[in-house]
Amino acid sequence: MRLSAAFAILFTFAASAQYSGMGYLENDAIRIGVNLDIGGAITYLSPVEKEENMINSHDWGRQIQMSFYSGPNPFEPEGSEVRENWRFLGWNPIQSGDCYGNESKVLDYKNDGTSIYVKCRPMHWPMNNYPGECTFETWIELEGNTAKVRSKLNNDRPDKTQYPPRSQELPAVYTNGNYYRLFTYDGVRPFTGEAPRRITKVWDTSKGVNVEGGPWDHWYATENWAALVRDDDFGMGVWSPQSFSYVGGFAGTPGEGGPKDGPTGYFAPTRREILDHNIEYEYEYVIIVGQLDEIRDYVYEHGAKNTLPATDFKNGRDSWVLRGCTDDGLPIKDRWKINLGSGDARIIGPDEFWIADEDHALVLRAAFDTGANTVQVQWEGRGEDGQRTQGNAPLEIISDGEMRNYRLNLGALEGYSGACTRLALAPAIGDHDSPSVTIDLIAIPTN
Repeated sequence: MRLSAAFAILFTFAASAQYSGMGYLENDAIRIGVNLDIGGAITYLSPVEKEENMINSHDWGRQIQMSFYSGPNPFEPEGSEVRENWRFLGWNPIQSGDCYGNESKVLDYKNDGTSIYVKCRPMHWPMNNYPGECTFETWIELEGNTAKVRSKLNNDRPDKTQYPPRSQELPAVYTNGNYYRLFTYDGVRPFTGEAPRRITKVWDTSKGVNVEGGPWDHWYATENWAALVRDDDFGMGVWSPQSFSYVGGFAGTPGEGGPKDGPTGYFAPTRREILDHNIEYEYEYVIIVGQLDEIRDYVYEHGAKNTLPATDFKNGRDSWVLRGCTDDGLPIKDRWKINLGSGDARIIGPDEFWIADEDHALVLRAAFDTGANTVQVQWEGRGEDGQRTQGNAPLEIISDGEMRNYRLNLGALEGYSGACTRLALAPAIGDHDSPSVTIDLIAIPTN
């Protein structure tokens, strides 16, 4: 039975009273700390031999923390107060607290000396003291010079609307001003030793967020990592194995400032997701402390290389999203039914990276009930210059609602070449009152 909003808030504050201060883990290489006064967000990270905190906590929107986005946008529940300059963010619960300085409350905390567990009730960043109708959970373990982190969102929203997908920060990462040199690899030959690229965009915060091109840079990290380092190349990186789209840069004056000062480096691995009212959404990442080449070496040792798309939808959407159409919400088990509507429906795959091959074929197991006999198979990619490329081809289908296997020889198609980053389907819709497609499998099998 759902708790009333008032009772849930009272329970949150009562449960959090026993948790305050910092909680730390330490091994022979690094020390990490979570602040129990602000939802258990990571506010401390340093090498053991020289304790110099890398993490910026100028306000509750920084730290290393969970942050999620959905509709409606704007999100303005009756009786709430929303700060105008953050109104554009919409539904945005974050781990630390809100822009008015109200802190997220810890509901549970465990630290056995080898791992940390924190559960909190987040606050909506743009709003004044409005707790999220969700909880966040975080698990942290240390291994050598790395911290392995698992994060989970548990939604319990009374608003059951299926809002469009939005990019999620997985996680948001903020460093002090001396960790200002931002590096990544975003070329089309990952894991070959090509030089990383420095992201040089600096946001003059005196101009507000409405600066040309936005305050941050965006890139496609084909090795799934980014790092903020000092002048001597020492710093911290984050490897997010399932994330290719990244956002980041520097705000303020580069090269100066401590944990409570304004200047800060920032980046976030991101992924577009539909966040249902009842979703349980998890992701994992690794924080790596060391020299820039050590950070990248760790990714090279542990990262997957040139994996091919494959989704069977047995446990959900697997980060596939919808445009111009909807599904019936969660849970999704075994098969994914999509209600196409009457418009320009697209079924869009997650960020990926693979190299096209002449032997590649798309395998699709699906039941079409669309009133049409084709579906467009679409793919995106990256050229040598980093510019987006795209291609498409029709696939003939039988629209009778029966589950069938389909195959498209991608390798024989003009335009299917080079670095590929995404698959999508665009079903044609004929004379049909309620067109739909049910998908069992989308994959490019290994040879």
